[in-house]
Amino acid sequence: MKNLRITLKIASSLDGRIALADGTSQWITSSASRARGHQMRAENDAIMVGIGTALADDPLLTARTVPLPAKQPVRIVADSNARLPTASRLASSTDLGRVVAVTAGQGSDALAAAGVDIWRCGNGVRMDAGEFVRRAEAEGLRTLLIEGGSTLAASFMRAGLVDEIAWFRAPILIGGDGLPALGALGLSDLKSAARWRPVATERIGDDVLDTYVRSEQ
Repeated sequence: MKNLRITLKIASSLDGRIALADGTSQWITSSASRARGHQMRAENDAIMVGIGTALADDPLLTARTVPLPAKQPVRIVADSNARLPTASRLASSTDLGRVVAVTAGQGSDALAAAGVDIWRCGNGVRMDAGEFVRRAEAEGLRTLLIEGGSTLAASFMRAGLVDEIAWFRAPILIGGDGLPALGALGLSDLKSAARWRPVATERIGDDVLDTYVRSEQ
């Protein structure tokens, strides 16, 4: 039985796009929605992004609430091939809190020397989401907020590990050439699609935050 509660946070346009075709994504949602996102970070034990997001955005991933949380969440990068630069804001900010790179098997002496923890959770090619969850639970984590990108989100969805979706939608349309919020799930029929139950809707300025939990049906 899984004890780690996983929330997938998505910030998208009305048509489910998280960036333009060239990857531009700042800022789709409003400053008020982003503040709400920082509150969600502070409420979770750990924050996770994929290496694509880490390389494209160079995020810090701290919870910048007012006041600041007593303890920052653990900041985790799914980094199968240990590509996170030591000069990145994540790797160079271990003084602010714990940073973890989850690899598919190989480590990185440079990242380890920079103070980044290396978790080996995979088959040597890609990270294994189930193995990661078991390691996170062993490390004492109880709640995880996944923030992006679409490939990472899809991997946890395919494994049936997401418990809750927090979906921020901004009142804009990007179109089919934009980047989708969720990568391929490999479904062969609609009966295989996981069903989600809406439990809350919140207006945040012109944005809307919809919260869903996995349906038992």
